[in-house]
Amino acid sequence: METRWLLGDYGPDLSVPKRKRTARSEAGRCWVGGVVGRVGFKKGAAGNFVPRVAPADGRLTDGWGVRTIRFAVTAFALPRTPTLPGLHFRLALCVLSVMGLLLSAQAANKTRYVILVTTDGLRQEEVFQGAEEILISKQYGNVGKTNELKAEFWRPDPKQSREVLFPFLWGTVARQGQLLGNRALGSEVRVTNGRNFSYPGYNEFLTGIADPKIDSNDKVLNANTNVFEWLNTRPGYRGKVAAVVNWDVLPWVLNGPRAGFPIWSGFDVPPGTRRLPVPRALDEMVEHSKTLWSGVLLDTFVRYAAFHAIDTLQPRALYVSYGETDDWAHEGNYERYLRSAQGFDRFLADLWRRVQSTQRYRGKTSLVITADHGRGPAPVAWKNHGREITDSAYLWMAVIGPDTPALGERKGVPLVRQAQVAATVAALLGEDFNAASPQAAPPVAEVLPR
Repeated sequence: METRWLLGDYGPDLSVPKRKRTARSEAGRCWVGGVVGRVGFKKGAAGNFVPRVAPADGRLTDGWGVRTIRFAVTAFALPRTPTLPGLHFRLALCVLSVMGLLLSAQAANKTRYVILVTTDGLRQEEVFQGAEEILISKQYGNVGKTNELKAEFWRPDPKQSREVLFPFLWGTVARQGQLLGNRALGSEVRVTNGRNFSYPGYNEFLTGIADPKIDSNDKVLNANTNVFEWLNTRPGYRGKVAAVVNWDVLPWVLNGPRAGFPIWSGFDVPPGTRRLPVPRALDEMVEHSKTLWSGVLLDTFVRYAAFHAIDTLQPRALYVSYGETDDWAHEGNYERYLRSAQGFDRFLADLWRRVQSTQRYRGKTSLVITADHGRGPAPVAWKNHGREITDSAYLWMAVIGPDTPALGERKGVPLVRQAQVAATVAALLGEDFNAASPQAAPPVAEVLPR
């Protein structure tokens, strides 16, 4: 009897030709490490025994913050040529050992539900500094009642200003989770697609790939597989994935017809997309309220649809996308931009309160919060974003949940790429998105269990 360690994928030791089943062979040994998925054995075409493990099933690998399986499987080195029934018996024992270890590893993560929430184009400046005084003006922020708005949102201390604007982020997440992206403290979250606008950004954080072929906001079905689409194929998640989105292009970014999970949008969706059902009254209100922008709704409708999805579908993986912040900024209306940002924070607070008051979700839910791109600096460029505006590549990210160390506002941490969001969503659930999509960026190790 022998104990061995192996970190990585299964090796040739699990495939043993008949003619080599001798005392010196690797027959009967079961070396396993870093493998997650369905494990078993079958008889190969050449008469050998090979593992029933599909790499796409997912592997927890070392170095990316995913909880790596490190264990030894007791293996049997036979002193003489074994009989076929004897080999079957020993292989069965190995399989049972592996299954038990895998189950205990998957149970290590407390997160059973994950919700990704984003808002379009919310600057990291407001997140970390609060309202900018220079923009609370008629000249740069199109603000009428400047004194009133300044009294409501601005404080001499930026820390107080940000707490006024984002009470949930700084009152709850900063105490119980993490915020990343404050460049002044040596923490950067960056877009890596080089475009710094919406479709490339949504694609990057949903699929883990900064795709250079995506160079417009056109309604083109996304060729890249997003993490929610992948989760919907996994055991325990099928039929438990949903999305509630604002911007009218997002059903194309998610590739609704191929993704297969229900999506709510107040606009038309690609043919073949499964629509998330909501009360008829919501659809009627949305239909008669498209008066501000051609492709974005008021976020209050998204809020209602999101809570309806949680109450009725009880999804294990949910994506919610707000959109007002970007459009008010493009219009140069700083008051409305601030109010929509505060409304986003209020939704986050209500969402967290909802899941913590529900037995199914309480203590088992993680929120991942971010944006699709940044914006330019004050006093003028804050209205826009794009390749020519360097600062619009800077983002922010917040995570709160039972598996994320409560380290608050992070300082001096490694660069976080926007593309890492997708694998982070999966990793919080104990799933390895990179096994199915090797091109995707790895998870953010800082927000995962240590």
